[in-house]
Amino acid sequence: MKLNKTEYAYLVKKESPKSPLLRDCLWAFFVGGIICTIGQVFSNFYKLRGLDTEQTATATAITMVFLGALLTGLHIYDKIAKRAGAGTIVPITGFANSIVSPAMEFKSEGLILGMAAKLFVIAGPVLVYGISASVIYGLILVLIK
Repeated sequence: MKLNKTEYAYLVKKESPKSPLLRDCLWAFFVGGIICTIGQVFSNFYKLRGLDTEQTATATAITMVFLGALLTGLHIYDKIAKRAGAGTIVPITGFANSIVSPAMEFKSEGLILGMAAKLFVIAGPVLVYGISASVIYGLILVLIK
C-alpha cells in the first residue's frame, strides 16, 4: 500500500495516543521544582557550614550529580523520569543520569570498552563544547579589554 505524505500524516495523527499535555507539563514543573528545592536545601546547608559562595556552588553541584548518579544506579531516577519527563532532564541531576545510564547499559562489555567508553558518549560533546565556548569567551574578553 503506497501512501502520500498527507495520507501518512493523517494515519499517524489518527493512531498516535493523545498526550495529556497540561498534566505532563505540571508534573515536569513539579518534579523539576522538587529537584531544584533539594539543591537549594544542600546549598543552604553548605552555607551554614561556613563555605563561601564559590565553595557552596561547587559542593552543591557535586552533591546533586552524586545523587543523580546514585538514583540512576539504583534504577530510581528512571522511574521518576517516566512520570515527570522533562522535569528530570533540566536540572544537573539529569546530566548525571545521562552519563551513568549508558555506562550501566554497556557494563557487560567490560570496564574499559563498556562502562568507561560509554561514560563519554554524552559527557564528551558537553566537555568539548564547554571547553571550546570558554576558550572563545576568554579570547573575546582579552580582545575587548
